[in-house]
Amino acid sequence: MTDSKPAKTARGGKRERLASAAAQVFHQQGVERTTLSDIAEAADVPLGNVYYYFKTKDQLVEAAIGSHLATLRAATDQLDRIPEPVDRLKALIAGWIEQRETAARYGCPFGTLATELDKREDGLDQTAADVMRALISWVEEQFTQMGRADAHESALSFVAAYQGMAVLTNVLRDPEVMVGQGRRLAEWLDTLERDRLGA
Repeated sequence: MTDSKPAKTARGGKRERLASAAAQVFHQQGVERTTLSDIAEAADVPLGNVYYYFKTKDQLVEAAIGSHLATLRAATDQLDRIPEPVDRLKALIAGWIEQRETAARYGCPFGTLATELDKREDGLDQTAADVMRALISWVEEQFTQMGRADAHESALSFVAAYQGMAVLTNVLRDPEVMVGQGRRLAEWLDTLERDRLGA
């Protein structure tokens, strides 16, 4: 949903760096193909430190989910400084478009992980769903502030539109899909805003 900074430049302690690195490497390689050594290298820490903080890969997956949630909260905190809710949503779209090359290569940073975890039966799929719920909840609040009686349904449509364009951008390996579909999503917001203002 939002791309994190490269792990080697992430601030914080080693645990946070490892969690951020795990999110990055899982996005690029998938959970099953990623080794603890890959994550240690991306975090620029000795391999032994991985075992000190995380006993299993599943614990690293859970930490990566937490890293995605922290990234989302940091992004929405920044967006909340924008005065108008419609402009906050447009800024979110602009952020997605900025990450179009990454989406074309690897897909949505969080959506791909959530899809992979859905094939497992260890409960991590439900932990991952909490991140998606947090995004939907924030988007819903923006639509509520725009006076939409259908704020929840609008939020679902908005997030579904992003996930769809991220998938198409990735499958077609075409960053311009994200540009065009992001523009259409912003135009939809303009239509809602004009309707609200009675223009």
